[in-house]
Amino acid sequence: MRAWSFLAALCCLSGGVLCLTDGAPKMDVVKQWNLLNFNFPWDYPASNKQFFNPENVVVTGLEVGYDRIFLATPRLFSGVPATVSSIPRGTNGDSPVLQAYPDWTHHRAATKEYNCSDIGLVSVYRLRIDSCNRLWALDAGVSRSLEDYEITCPPKILVYDLHTDQVVRRIDFPPEVVRGESLFTNLIVDETGSRPENNCDDVFVYISDTVAPGIVVYDSGKDLTWRVSHPAMYPDPDFAESSILEHRFTLMDGIVGLAFDMEAGIVYFQPLATDRIFSVTTTALRAGPLPFGKELAVKLVGRKSSQGIGLAVSPRGGTLFYAPLSETAIASWNPRTNEHRILAHDQDKIQFAADLRTPDRDGTALYVLTSKFHRFFLRNLDANEFNTRILRIDGVVNPSGQLATQSHLRPTVPYETLTGNAYYHPSVVIPVPYKPLPPGQSMALPPPASTSTPIGLFNSQNIPFGQNPLAKNPLDKPKPSYPFFSLNNGEKNFPPSRPSYGSVGFVPKINLNFNDNNLLRYRKSLPVNQTILH
Repeated sequence: MRAWSFLAALCCLSGGVLCLTDGAPKMDVVKQWNLLNFNFPWDYPASNKQFFNPENVVVTGLEVGYDRIFLATPRLFSGVPATVSSIPRGTNGDSPVLQAYPDWTHHRAATKEYNCSDIGLVSVYRLRIDSCNRLWALDAGVSRSLEDYEITCPPKILVYDLHTDQVVRRIDFPPEVVRGESLFTNLIVDETGSRPENNCDDVFVYISDTVAPGIVVYDSGKDLTWRVSHPAMYPDPDFAESSILEHRFTLMDGIVGLAFDMEAGIVYFQPLATDRIFSVTTTALRAGPLPFGKELAVKLVGRKSSQGIGLAVSPRGGTLFYAPLSETAIASWNPRTNEHRILAHDQDKIQFAADLRTPDRDGTALYVLTSKFHRFFLRNLDANEFNTRILRIDGVVNPSGQLATQSHLRPTVPYETLTGNAYYHPSVVIPVPYKPLPPGQSMALPPPASTSTPIGLFNSQNIPFGQNPLAKNPLDKPKPSYPFFSLNNGEKNFPPSRPSYGSVGFVPKINLNFNDNNLLRYRKSLPVNQTILH
């Protein structure tokens, strides 16, 4: 593949104003928020800034389902109560309240009352839905990654059946593919070789490690995991500083942006601190760990006008969508035809495009998640402005059409019929606002109510907030120093004296029919509406 300059797509800069090409598609605002808020249970300490600080809640991941939109809010700072949330697609108006997904019991890490062996989430950066209507949540397991970088739990993936909102699979990464400062931030679910009878349980998953740069590959059908790396996945010090309008910030992030061309079998990737986009074939990623002395076959695709994170590819046609930060724009480029196009430019609405999605179930739509992440990062946020938006650009994506025959995966109630009054599921009781205790009293939570108000979802022993003597970090090692300004030492080969993992470094599970974790056993795949714990 020839390397072309993405500067050509932005060549009509004149006096700092970006000139859109003729016939630019219309961009609609799906939702927008000043600050995010959540549907808290009655006994959650929402007034405690260590538990919930709306100025610290930043959205980095977006996924669009049939009836819901899912958002990922990683624990970049303290005060993030839930790391995965959803809103119904039929809600009207701006600033809908977020519903913790699937419920608040999966987000106990915010209350510091958790056990890493339980089914729960710590910090999720990206989400993906497969063709079997299952949500893949990549949990980095790291809290306050932009503050003191606490490794709270080992990284993992939880797969939720969106028909039942139950976990049908848990994937724990073996220590051989995790580095001391690993931060798993993005994933691709590759179904190109999947067979329908396997219910999306024979896919390949490609995971980006941003701080210890590399790609972790997971063979879902064989339960094998390995890791590859390349210098192109590392940050470039010359591009450590990014600028958006008048704001400048420094963030030495490695590989984070991922996109997948399923027709060509190509994975595109980019670090944050670079002006380049690279590619690698899925054949190279699936080949397993690299033998000593062999380099991963990475190609330079082209250069952009500035740094960026969000990447997406049209399901058909191979068009690549990207968003250079300094230009506050969304652009496209087709490597097959070398066609460049500027899709949208808006200095207010497109300031930091964290995630771009081309959901096949939504036809020709491109979804863009934007935020003023740099304002959160620099601590100069204006709470009176819209700081988070979900944008939609129609008519720019060629859908694959593969979901047309999978009508059984659609929800029983079409999302078009939902209204704002249907925000709460019938099983959810609208919470009573949390009231702080009088001065001088501890943070012990109130006793369960004797009325129809639901009982507390946590802290049945009235342990003060922020104290959990039973929770223990299973990694049992000191916290690393702030990792964003240090470079990793690169990949290390498996020692030859480790026969239990095989000579090529694959890491198998003990039981190929189950995922085992502290006696919690989940079958690899379960039929719809039969997601039962075994």
